[in-house]
Order: sequence, then C-alpha cells, then structure tokens
Amino acid sequence: MVLHPKAKVRVAGQEVTFCCKASGTPVPKKYYWYHNGTLLERKVHRYGSRLVLRGLAPEQAGTYHCKASTEAGAIKSAPAQLTVLAQGQQNCKPEPEPSLVELPSECPQDATGSRYYNVGRCPPAPCAGSPADRSGCGADAGRCCGVRRMEMREIPCAGSLLPIKVVAECGCGPCAQPRVLVQGRVTAADTGEPLRFGQIFLGGRKVGFTGYKGSFTIEVPPDTQRLVARFVDRQQRFVDAVKVLPFNHRGGAIYQEVKMLRKKEPVDLDGSRSNAIPLGEASSREPVGELVLPAGAFLRPSGEVFRGTVKASVTFLDPRDMATATAASSDLSFADAEGEIVPLRTYGMFAVDFREGESGAALQTGPVEVRMDAGQVQMPEHLQKMKLWSLNPETGLWEEEGDLRPAGGSRGKREERTFLVGNLEIRERRLFNLDVPEDRRCFVKVRAYSNEKFNPYEQLEGVVINLINLEPQPGYPANPRAWGRFDSVVTGPNGACLPAFCDSQRPDAYSAYVTATLGGEELEAVASSPKLNPNAVGVSQPYLGKLGYRRLDHDDPNLKKTAFQINMAKPDPNNVDETNGPIYPYRSLEECENAPVSANHLRFYRVEVDKYEYNVVPFKESDLTSWTGDYLSWWPNPQEFRACFIKVQIEGPQEYMVRSRNVGGSHPRTRGQLYGLRDTRSVRDMLLENTSGACVEFKCSGMLFDQSLVDRTLVSIIPQGSCRRTAINSLLREYLSRHPPVAESNHTAAFTMLAPVDPLGHNYGIYTVTDQNPRLAKEIAIGRCFDGTSDGFSREMKANTGTAVTFTCQERPVGRESFFQRLLTAPAEA
Repeated sequence: MVLHPKAKVRVAGQEVTFCCKASGTPVPKKYYWYHNGTLLERKVHRYGSRLVLRGLAPEQAGTYHCKASTEAGAIKSAPAQLTVLAQGQQNCKPEPEPSLVELPSECPQDATGSRYYNVGRCPPAPCAGSPADRSGCGADAGRCCGVRRMEMREIPCAGSLLPIKVVAECGCGPCAQPRVLVQGRVTAADTGEPLRFGQIFLGGRKVGFTGYKGSFTIEVPPDTQRLVARFVDRQQRFVDAVKVLPFNHRGGAIYQEVKMLRKKEPVDLDGSRSNAIPLGEASSREPVGELVLPAGAFLRPSGEVFRGTVKASVTFLDPRDMATATAASSDLSFADAEGEIVPLRTYGMFAVDFREGESGAALQTGPVEVRMDAGQVQMPEHLQKMKLWSLNPETGLWEEEGDLRPAGGSRGKREERTFLVGNLEIRERRLFNLDVPEDRRCFVKVRAYSNEKFNPYEQLEGVVINLINLEPQPGYPANPRAWGRFDSVVTGPNGACLPAFCDSQRPDAYSAYVTATLGGEELEAVASSPKLNPNAVGVSQPYLGKLGYRRLDHDDPNLKKTAFQINMAKPDPNNVDETNGPIYPYRSLEECENAPVSANHLRFYRVEVDKYEYNVVPFKESDLTSWTGDYLSWWPNPQEFRACFIKVQIEGPQEYMVRSRNVGGSHPRTRGQLYGLRDTRSVRDMLLENTSGACVEFKCSGMLFDQSLVDRTLVSIIPQGSCRRTAINSLLREYLSRHPPVAESNHTAAFTMLAPVDPLGHNYGIYTVTDQNPRLAKEIAIGRCFDGTSDGFSREMKANTGTAVTFTCQERPVGRESFFQRLLTAPAEA
C-alpha cells in the first residue's frame, strides 16, 4: 500500500474524500472500501481507489480503510478516522488543556510543597476542513489545533519572580510538518564492527550510504505507514539486513541500532553430486534441519546446469540462540488472503550464496529440498501449520513458498526421526524462513516516564519499546527455549501497544522480554526484587502474579535493570481482575490505545540523577508538536537542534550542584530576559582525589526563531556552596576577548560569558552537537564532554581533560534551597 487514507474532520453536510493506492504485479485495479469494518456497496458509493462521501451525517463518523486485490493477493490500508461535527461544534476549543511543568526546587506553589505549574497545551487534533477541500488526495498539510496566543506570567519564587509563558488561547491554523527521521548505527551482530559505506535502500530505490562508523539518517517519506529499509554490504561480508524501522509519525528523529549477520564461510561442493548442508549447527545441539541439493541442482542464470566446484555459503539464524534476535530481518509478518498483516513465529531463517568456484559468478538452483527436524518443534499444533517462506526485500513481508509435510527419514547412522519436508527453487538472493502463522495474539500496554515518580503528565513520547516473544522451558520461565518473534513500537502521548503471542490455557506458554530506548539511552524497568510493588510496576494483583513480572536483575543484581520479562497470559473476559490491562485481546487494539493512564500498564523510566531543566517557554523534547515559535524558546528551530555544554572542573571533597542561568545577551527582543535554567550534579573523577566534573548545558548562541538576528546568550555558571573560580581555559578566554562584547565576570563564585556563536570544541571546554533529535544531540555532547574529546563517548568522568573553567569548593556547601534563593535575589551584575 503506497498511499493510505488520512484522518479527516468535517462539519455535518460537507463532503469528504478518502484515497488509497496499492502497487504490485500485476497492478492492482480492484479496490474495496470499509466503514467500521463493514464493506460499503460499490454501486451506492461508486468508488474505485477514491471514496467520496457527500452530505455527511453524524452516523458516518468512524474509521475507513480500503483493500486492494488482484489474483496474486490482497493488501489493506491503515484505517483513517472521520470525525463529523455538528453545526457550530468546535473540534479545537479556545481553552487550553491542563499541562504541568516542574518549577525549580526553590519555588513551591502551595502549602503541600508542590512545584508543578499549569502552563496549558493545545491538543494537536485536526480541525474541520474547508468546503473547498474536495480532492482529499493532495499533499496539503491541512489545519490543526495549535497555540494562538501565549501570556507571560511571573511566579513568586524565593523572594524573586520567575518568568514563565503559558498558553492563553488555542485555535486552528496550518498543521506543523516536522521532519520525520530515523537515525542509528549499523554494526556486526558478532563483533560490533561498523558497516562502513554500506548501501541503504527504501523499496527498490537507493537513498544513501552508512558513514565510516556505520551511522545513518533516513528521512521518512510522506504517507509512510511501514518503513522498510535494506542495508547492503558492498564487500559481501554480511547478509543483507531488511529492517522494519519504527518512527514517530508526529515528527522528530528515532534512534535505532541495526545488527547485521555475518555470512558463513563458504564450503566447496561438487555440483555433479548430491549435497546436504545442515541448518543450525549450534554447539551441543542438533541442527534444526538441512538443505538437500540433488546432483545437477546448480544452474547458471541462462539455465545451463553447472557441475563444477561450487562455493556454497549458507548462513542460518538460529532462534534457539537468544543473541540472534536483534540480527533477524523484517518483523516476521505476511499479508493473508484478506490483505491483513499477520504475524509469524519463526523456527529459523537462512540465507544462501552459491558461486562458481573459479569465476565467482552467482549461481541459481533448480528444485531443492528443505528438511526440518520435527523434534525441534515443541508445540504440536505447529507441526500441521509449518510453511517455507521467502522475504520480499522491498515490502519487508514474507511470501509463502510452500508447505512442509511430514515424511520419514534418517541421518546416516543416527536414529530414525520424522522430518518436515518442503521444496523450493532459489532464483534470486532472498532470505528464507521456517515459520508458522500464529493466531494467539494480544497487545501489551507500556508507558515511559521521565522519572520514577510516574506522574501521568511526565510521560515520554518517542521512546522505542522493543518486545521479543520467547518460548520458555516448562517450569523455568527465566531460561527460554527459543525466541519466536519481535516487535518495536514508538510511544505516543498515551504510551504504546505492542503485539505479542499469548495463550489463554497456559499463562507461561509464551513470555515477553521488553526493553525501551530513547535516543540510544536505555530506560530502566521497575524493580521486581527484593519485594514486588504492584503500585510501582503499574499492574494490580492478582493479575500481576499471573504475569510473573521479573526485571532482568531479579536473581542477579549484577545484571542490567533495563528489561523485564512477563508471562503472556491472555486475559480472561469473565474475570474482572483481567479486563483492565496491561494485556488486551488482539481485537481490542483501540481499547488498548485509548486506555486511561489509571488502567493497568507496564512502565519504564529515565534515571535522572540530580538533573533539572527549566524553560520559560515550555517544550516537551519528546513531542515536537509542543514547540512554540517564541523569541524566548530554548530551541529556536524545531527542524534542527543544537545542544551546547560547558565542562566544569570542581576541586572539593564531594559532588556539587552546578547551575547555568541563560539570559538574552545581544538581541534587542530578548536582552536581559531569561531563557531557562539547567542544574547538574558533578560526577567524581575516579582517578583524581577530591575532584569532580560537571557537563552543564547552556543555551547556544545563534539565530532566534525568526531567523533574522543572532543572539549571544549571556550564560552564568554557578556551583553550589562556598566555591571560588580558580582557572579559566586560556583558549576560551582568548576567544571571548577576540569576540566582543566581553561579559563582566567579576564575581569569583561564578563564571559568566557571552556564549560563542562558533561551535569551538574540547580544546576550549565547549561541546556542541547538532541533530534532528534533541535528546540524541544532548547524549552525544555529554559523552564527548565526559571524555574530554571531540568524538569520544564515555560515561566515566575525566574531570581535568577538556575543561573550560575550574572552581575550588569548601567541604560544607550551602544548602541547595538557600543557595538558589541567594542566587535568584542577587543583583544582575553578579
């Protein structure tokens, strides 16, 4: 499906047009349209690939999707929501919705000590289209609800006033169209070696190359619902990786690590004789099966039989090895006869590469036999459904090659055993798969939070949730027999729903291993030991006990805390304890997606140790649609984010909080006005006694949102407590003196500068990274700052390397509250 219908809002009596388009061989010409799952009569609506509804009535609201079909198959589109408003009804209310931001610690707002303040937000919902919008198929951005007016407020805060901008009014305007990107790195699954200058394809079109370190950036084409990318090693050391990459439809960049499977070393075969190649020779394990090539099976592209020496490389991805899951291609899905995308459960994938021994020319094969050991299938019901599949590298969907039928057989002198046997011809370089369609499906509700408090208004969007389906050993849930499937979903404003196999008879028939990453950073799961806390996990008892929730470090505290495992126990509709999440039946996707935050769900959170950010113009970095064009916006350009950090060395016996205060410095519209605050606790240098370092973010100098004038941010760096400045990087001091005006820095307890416009670098103690993902830009900059180099990435602080300014602090710092109170009430020249 290359064009999907889009969500629309209309007023009763207007008309609406939905469009879809499919590609294929032969070209699809027959289309069917469905309203809430019910087929619409073609004679009544006279539709083809375009559906026009005139004189809309309220009952015509709901979901619409199309299906395209030919004699070769069918494919369904994604559903589109139609909202029909009554005359005079508004889809975008002028009053903003509540949205809370955290104020600095010295600014309690009520008697309970709460530091949260309602700044309001406008939901990015589509607005009613114009009656003139008839085609519905163009690239018009449409109209969306957004901020119409903001107001400046001043909050009493430790004897001073803290400025903050709040949403005063919402209204309809052109929809924001942020760039949608997928970034990441491609490396070998076994050694971590980067894929240097590998080719990247979307469909059959080459769109770029990976970098020297395997990095890549893909801009997601408009109307994409399923992003299928193929990574090709031009040196032929790795099997082509076909990946279905998750992305954030609301804009911004998602970071993804891509692993490639190294090709197995070729063996010499005699093309004039019959040959058998084992599939899955894992240590101390029987092969999953074998590929049997009869005499004369190898063919040149012309059809001529090749009987000479063949260099044969058969690379098998064995799901009995848990480490192979990240290197598997596609998302193990196929399109069924109705055009619906349906999941598969794999028992192994293999890629073949046959070449002439002397010339290295590629060879094809005539009919060959795939034999699978039936003893490797632990679920008896799968024996009757096992099929042989090949991967379409352009669609990322598996296509059926044939059935695997039971047949007797033996392996030399080994005991008699049953095999599942299938046939295929290898005419092109494809990945092949031993799979069964699995219809026992559910959805798992997962949310990500900015911290361990799990406040509903501090959920994170743009987090990639990964789920691997496991087949546990009976009685040993922590020791799975194999993995069977994997999925990745990006969190939105209401979390994410991940598809997974489940079972209603045996809760532990399938289990799920779940992780979460944000911009390459792993998020932490809720602890399961020494005592399981249902309120923290987010799931009430007794269902939590049935799920058997365990964090990765449950039995070994030395293991990571970034994953959890649960039994995929399908909810019992007759048990009220199991009807409120976190697992939902497959037909209840809408219920899962719209579930309130009070419903059962599983949780991840960011580990933020003594770090705080405050923006005068509120902005959620995980939701680019929350960006507002304002002179005081911390990030002036929502298409590109430039993160700036300064490295501070502190000589003192403990760790200290360090704050950056960022004020307009040279722009006439912002001079003297606050942009925001950043607090960071210093980190000990493990090699230097009584020394720590802090990487403190500051607002970069540069153009403001109107892109007309540069502002050099006035940045003040102030460590907590009784500290005095003892050194400034000589290169930084010289640069600042050569680029006037020079900010006065007379106060010995602080360092003040008009931030450089140039990116500078580690020699100056300034670290600048530009990226389409704000969190990723920060992560890279912090990694370089910790390391003190231009391209390092470390989490071990090297406090005296690449430093901008040094402070010496006494042993007993002033309390954080009183220190920041003093700071806020200090005169402007301090």
